Amino acid sequence: MSEPQEAVAQPRSAAGVLLFDEAGRVLLVHPTYKPGWEIPGGYLHPGETPREGAARELKEELHLATPIGHLLVADWAPHPSEGDKLLFVFDGGILGEDGQAEIRPDGVEIDAYAFHAQDELDKVLIPRLARRIHAALAARASGKTQYLEHGIVGM
Repeated sequence: MSEPQEAVAQPRSAAGVLLFDEAGRVLLVHPTYKPGWEIPGGYLHPGETPREGAARELKEELHLATPIGHLLVADWAPHPSEGDKLLFVFDGGILGEDGQAEIRPDGVEIDAYAFHAQDELDKVLIPRLARRIHAALAARASGKTQYLEHGIVGM
């Protein structure tokens, strides 16, 4: 007889992209299905890598096909009502005027977008996302990917 299988974590995985304008402001999107602002991104499809998912979500939500840069943060962020989650944030780089002109919110998931100054992010993002984005900004500045737990480095 075989021994019973031990339960293992089955986190939901999502990937997002940090994009900037030439002034260093962060692109945020306004979802139609919940209040507040987010970075472009979403949950991964089965068999999809985080980088592929980030690119797909960017295309679906904003009609952007910009290259996805290096991984900034991986955040283990379980949530009481959503279960175990592993969240990835990638560097999407700077969108110049031509890139910004290509942005077209899909109108289904996303109804608006705006660039926000980095020192204003705490005012427009929920705290756990603000922590993750601040850590991603620090990782981008240092050139080193960071592992987070609940948006906090070095737990």
